[in-house]
Amino acid sequence: MNKKPMVILTGPTAVGKTALSIALAKKIGGAVISADSMQVYKHMDIGSAKIRPQEMQGIRHYLVDEFEPSEEFHVVRFATLAKQYLEEIYAAGKIPIIVGGTGFYIQALLYDIDFTEQECDEAYRESLAEIARTKGAEALHDMLREADPKSAEEIHPNNLKRVIRALEFYHLSGRRISEHNEAERQKTSPYNFAYFVLTDDRAKLYANIDRRVDDMIAQGLVEEVKALKEMGCHSGMVAMQGLGYKEILAYLDGACTLDEAVYTIKRETRHFAKRQLTWFRRERDVIWLEKELCGYDEAKILEKIRGVLSEKGIVTHE
Repeated sequence: MNKKPMVILTGPTAVGKTALSIALAKKIGGAVISADSMQVYKHMDIGSAKIRPQEMQGIRHYLVDEFEPSEEFHVVRFATLAKQYLEEIYAAGKIPIIVGGTGFYIQALLYDIDFTEQECDEAYRESLAEIARTKGAEALHDMLREADPKSAEEIHPNNLKRVIRALEFYHLSGRRISEHNEAERQKTSPYNFAYFVLTDDRAKLYANIDRRVDDMIAQGLVEEVKALKEMGCHSGMVAMQGLGYKEILAYLDGACTLDEAVYTIKRETRHFAKRQLTWFRRERDVIWLEKELCGYDEAKILEKIRGVLSEKGIVTHE
């Protein structure tokens, strides 16, 4: 049976995935599925660096602006919807391009990994949530580091949902969720895919991050978060835990100054980019697109991508 084509274009935050994805989609007759945990939310445009309708240049985008901030979006929901959209894209005779920096989402779709929660222990889960409330997220993360060091390395302390799930999995099965995920990761992909990671010199990437955060503030990130707050959004929501949102929310709540919030956003975004690169280095069958080696020339990068897609039989027409 012939495997259906799939192109993945990912990389750390602020590396330039959006512009490249549009150029690529135009070149190969593609449609974009966003693999971004924040751009899926409505009313959260500036802090998520969401692609604007005019920037799409007529390219169809899925999983952008589809959920209210009050709704929960997670890997299972992403994979379910992405599979539905893949069928729509194939039926239209287009090539799906998965674009975004959430490696966990990409992995789930690419290898058809089952992340559904078969078992749960509500009482244990609640006891962990109580520890986070009374002793802080770090205390819970320390428990995870003891039970499953690899998961602790991969999951940010602020991602309470995933920290709790990993501890619960260990509690119920006696197995580390990192080992379970590793076994799932060994699956063969049901797609004929090419997995590209766009990257840049670290100093340039970090300078881009700092510049992007300054631009977000200039574009009205504070006003955007104020509006979300007025809509009833609060720090307990998954959407409001996003980078940029939780820090500005802390500023609006009087927990820090605006300068401190901006400094924290820049620092945490740099740390996030570093974790993203660590994740992609660990993935199989990744093709690195180094902007520096391509002389920062988009045409050269596209030529390299085109060559790989042609080699793999993903794109045959000129």
